[in-house]
Amino acid sequence: MDRSLLFLPDISGYTHFVNSTEKAHSQQVIAELLEVLISANSLGMDIAEVEGDAVFFYLEDGLPSLESLLAQVETMFSAFYSHLELLASHRICPCRACETASQLELKIVSHCAELEFIEVQGKKKPYGSEVIEAHRLLKNDIESNNYILISSDLATSVFMPMDYRSKLYHFKTGESNYDGKVIRYAFSIIDKSELKLVKANKPETVHFNKEPTFKNSTTFDVPSETLFEYITNYQYRHHWVPGVDEFIYDPNEVTKLGTEHMCVINHKHLNFIAVNKASAEEGLHYGEMTKDTPFIDTLYTFYTIKSTSSKSSLLTAEVYVEVNQWWKKPILKLFLNRKIIQVNQETINRLKDFAYSLYRFTQVSG
Repeated sequence: MDRSLLFLPDISGYTHFVNSTEKAHSQQVIAELLEVLISANSLGMDIAEVEGDAVFFYLEDGLPSLESLLAQVETMFSAFYSHLELLASHRICPCRACETASQLELKIVSHCAELEFIEVQGKKKPYGSEVIEAHRLLKNDIESNNYILISSDLATSVFMPMDYRSKLYHFKTGESNYDGKVIRYAFSIIDKSELKLVKANKPETVHFNKEPTFKNSTTFDVPSETLFEYITNYQYRHHWVPGVDEFIYDPNEVTKLGTEHMCVINHKHLNFIAVNKASAEEGLHYGEMTKDTPFIDTLYTFYTIKSTSSKSSLLTAEVYVEVNQWWKKPILKLFLNRKIIQVNQETINRLKDFAYSLYRFTQVSG
């Protein structure tokens, strides 16, 4: 039986991150990062299990070359830290989870085994002492949370010197004792500055030299950050946006600049994307735009939330409408503007009722 690769990328700092930040957004950040790790699986490994803060991969009946193994490690580290940069540069949420996500790190443990399997609910899972060893190797004496660890068995099998060096990798030797058995390994701390990170496109800032079609300022008996969450978390949209049959979005994604969601109205799909408006105003800001509204070329909606006390806030909503053809402008002025104002005023009223009801419920039940 050929040896198989065991490969475990693990998000460092997960426990502290989840326990010390907002639960909902910390879960979404971790889910996004796990998806990134899975998408960066260039070796075509199978997934044995997603383990909270880690993914347990394996490559059955055959080991990759040393070059392929180290390329896979670099690909995964690059994807992970590229996404952390995206979260930081496109962040709109003020919560601690979104603010501190950039402090998370990655460690990868790799081992090898002649795999056996057990079947659980119709799915086979790797089984055996080496599987246990691979997981235990995550608990070691390396003074870093940002490294690749390759067991001595795997290093020997892929012909890697224990002191292998390159521009990115500077391996050193180490060992840990698990239940009386000493396991030797080589490890290299990863210098993030040596990774080829994918730079996220800089979010476009929208500028306007005209007054909005609709503007409304309303006081809410809800804290500013809570109101911001109710607006930017798309799971709440159906409670306060009128006339929409369905909202389609990724529940595992934290809303940030560039995040997309879709509204289904009378079987028509309207795509929205989160955007930023140039503003010197203080407060929390969220905006979105769509080019799918009938007759209108581009529709922008912006919300600015200012805290007025520990339990209240002022929401200013603005709507900008753009039409490019000259013949649309008089129709917009005569008919559509009135409808836009009416719909958005109803939206604000519904949002106020929903936000106060949910906030009051959470205060009583919490």
